[in-house]
Amino acid sequence: MEDRSHKVLLALVMLFLFAVIVLQYVCPGTECQLLRLRALSPTAAADPYRAEDETPARFAPRFNFSAGDLLRRVDFNIKGDDLIVFLHIQKTGGTTFGRHLVRNIQLEQPCECRAGQKKCTCHRPGKRETWLFSRFSTGWSCGLHADWTELTNCVPSVVDSKKEVRLRPSR
Repeated sequence: MEDRSHKVLLALVMLFLFAVIVLQYVCPGTECQLLRLRALSPTAAADPYRAEDETPARFAPRFNFSAGDLLRRVDFNIKGDDLIVFLHIQKTGGTTFGRHLVRNIQLEQPCECRAGQKKCTCHRPGKRETWLFSRFSTGWSCGLHADWTELTNCVPSVVDSKKEVRLRPSR
């Protein structure tokens, strides 16, 4: 009988350890709201900027965008002269977002990316012109991590260098 109780106890301990391991994969760290007891209290989600010791917040969120700015819709004409210029700001997820632009964007003619190549071809339908100016489509044409000023001066000359002056759109 004692041998059977040891086996049952061992099975329960193994089941508990298995559950803990699975839970760590499903819900790692402190991000899991299911395990946090504070998540059950009504004041937990009230103010994310309030300190635990109720001291005044050192960070006051300020948004400089109106609701109209955030909800604004911009039409992009891939067949015309419209151009998307991606300004990469370091350490903000720009590499991931840039890859997303060339690989996953849903347009009439998305970029063509081949395995093993760093750059993708982003041509307009029926033309050999690019509609996307980013490191993943044109490379570092304006320099490594070009800022707004460098891109403003560089992009028109790089994109329109092959066109005649009278055919260049005003950007």
